[in-house]
Amino acid sequence: MIELVEQGAVLQGFIDKWLAVQPQQRVALAFVDGRRYPGHVALAALEQELLGAAYGIREPQVAVAKLNWWAEELAGAAASGGRHPLTQVLFDDERAHAIASDLWLAPVLAAMAQLEQGSAADFAVQFDAAMPLHGALAALETAWWYGSAASPARAARVATLNHLLYALLRLEQDAERDRLPLPMARLARHGLSRTQLRAPSEARQQAVKAQLDDLLASWRGSATLAGPLSVFRALESRHGSKLAQRAARTDDALATLQAGQPHAGLATALQAWHAARAWQRQLS
Repeated sequence: MIELVEQGAVLQGFIDKWLAVQPQQRVALAFVDGRRYPGHVALAALEQELLGAAYGIREPQVAVAKLNWWAEELAGAAASGGRHPLTQVLFDDERAHAIASDLWLAPVLAAMAQLEQGSAADFAVQFDAAMPLHGALAALETAWWYGSAASPARAARVATLNHLLYALLRLEQDAERDRLPLPMARLARHGLSRTQLRAPSEARQQAVKAQLDDLLASWRGSATLAGPLSVFRALESRHGSKLAQRAARTDDALATLQAGQPHAGLATALQAWHAARAWQRQLS
């Protein structure tokens, strides 16, 4: 009994890490009960673990080591049941065994491939560079929620857009990293250096707003793509696009992004409810 309690606490710790990044998902959990759908929640927490390794570790060799561990873990989990608490929950579900092994490995391989990427030349290149990792995560998630026949096209687009938006709000902190949240052409057009990204200015405001305009145009285009969204992905996308719209209308777009928006109000609950209804309709 003590061991089960300890395992549950460890598992909850990984879920809490995911919720710390996406606090609006606490509302979604009212419609995706973790006791009935533990794998759905575990998969979201696994995605956050992989993204943390891909983007949150500044030493490339440390990131490679962690991602290599995940590659070994996911490659052997179907046979062993897994060693990590999240993997154990996932591979205790028949869904995990119905998903092709290359879908499990694809996000890890894509994460390793993008570790050495520098700043993109323009928005299109930036989007294409981020797509392999976030598209692979979206493909795995779509197969888990809806089966292998469901298209991940829309989920891949909005997952990539949410990543680029999150990267943008960290502009000041990441101004010295090799991979900047703003493309090089955008910096050149507005005459911005890395140092100038740390302080508010009219040039920075215009560059951030131009980035938001590109993100929002791509978000609007996502509605025409095929494929369903998980409840978590739908809420994440709605939350991100609304935040981008609000920031684009303000005099300090970056400050608005960093402040975020309420995630526990009636609007969020309604969005989660609509996403959950769409999920259940897709399965019926």
